[in-house]
Amino acid sequence: MNDVLGVVLGGGRGTRLFPLTKLRSKPAVPIAGKYRLVDIPLSNCLNSNLKRVFVLTQYNSESLNRHIAQTYKFDIFTSGFVTVLAAEQTEDNPDWFQGTADAIRQSMRYFGGHSYRDMLILSGDQLYQMDYRRMMETHRREQADITVAVTPVTAEQAPGLGILRLNAQGRITDFVEKPAPDKVPSLVSDVPGLGQTWLASMGIYIFTRGALDQSMADSSLVDFGKNVIPAAVPNMRVQAHVFRGYWEDVGTIASYFHANLALCDFMPPFDFYDANKPVYTHPRFLPGTKIEGCTIRQSIISEGAILTGAELERSVVGIRARIGRGAVLRHSLIQGADYYETVDEIDRGLVRGVPPVGVGEDAHIEGAIIDKNARIGRGVRISSAMGQPDRDGDGWHIRDGVVVVAKNATLPDGTVI
Repeated sequence: MNDVLGVVLGGGRGTRLFPLTKLRSKPAVPIAGKYRLVDIPLSNCLNSNLKRVFVLTQYNSESLNRHIAQTYKFDIFTSGFVTVLAAEQTEDNPDWFQGTADAIRQSMRYFGGHSYRDMLILSGDQLYQMDYRRMMETHRREQADITVAVTPVTAEQAPGLGILRLNAQGRITDFVEKPAPDKVPSLVSDVPGLGQTWLASMGIYIFTRGALDQSMADSSLVDFGKNVIPAAVPNMRVQAHVFRGYWEDVGTIASYFHANLALCDFMPPFDFYDANKPVYTHPRFLPGTKIEGCTIRQSIISEGAILTGAELERSVVGIRARIGRGAVLRHSLIQGADYYETVDEIDRGLVRGVPPVGVGEDAHIEGAIIDKNARIGRGVRISSAMGQPDRDGDGWHIRDGVVVVAKNATLPDGTVI
């Protein structure tokens, strides 16, 4: 992989993940209590021996920039790097990124200073483990111009994804972004070992340098799924690499919420515990979690948390989280905090009627996401909002049937949602 350049796309405004993206970019959204979404593709790169990676960002990128600078450091004896390229206005192009392909196009001047044969293009908001070397083997064995990673999906899922059809050699003959339901039956493929199935693009691409230059020449092609790949199918050798492992696009509140809770299962679909495929993140040097008189079932508790007399069931608790006595958490994500409050700070806040950072005593939370640094007062009640329409409140939002308490928000004592 020494002749491959990696690029992670930081995504657009992330409206489908609002309010988690209100103050941060999509790749910077926390996952599994202690990681950020960008750690997934970057760890896959490092585990695949790909050590030259750019991360393209545009919106709310400060926390992502800081995380990458603090986490992905290489010694002076290697040419490896993980570097952020933020969108910028130039004399040649005064516009921000208009889509995934346009982000690559506007960054080409930075790639030109590096020697590479192929470019691996990745999304920053997916949960999966892949050895990209296997995909590169497919790409080069088939002498492809472009290779697209694909995964089997059901007919019900197909209208929301980019669906493609293969010939017997694994070459892509049709590619339709979010096909109409009546077109889905015509896009079925015959895959060895899987039979008749539908295949969806994972948003993971390998381009030869020549194919990339050719594809970027037309500035009207601003998105890979909608424009570049469909235009390339009849004119280039576009190959599919079938991925048969777990893959989840966590680009919506619902998918993000359920993907996190699935990590609490005894045999989770995504394995953070595989020593051969470590997931890297910022080393925070936090103390061990302190637990006193709690009942905990099927949950993940990250380091540096303090839990006192609480009851937890199928929940994820993030770093530095504080859970008060008598609190009950069910099917919820508590993202934790960026800092610890001192006892004096807590006392001064209570005098002003401001609850401490964390979940207060006797709070009852079910089916919710509590973002970082949120203050949940004593006796707060949050019930599952499944089936309810989206709506907004003071410091909280309902999206996809999930109650999300925003970062830095305060819910006073006795609040009921």
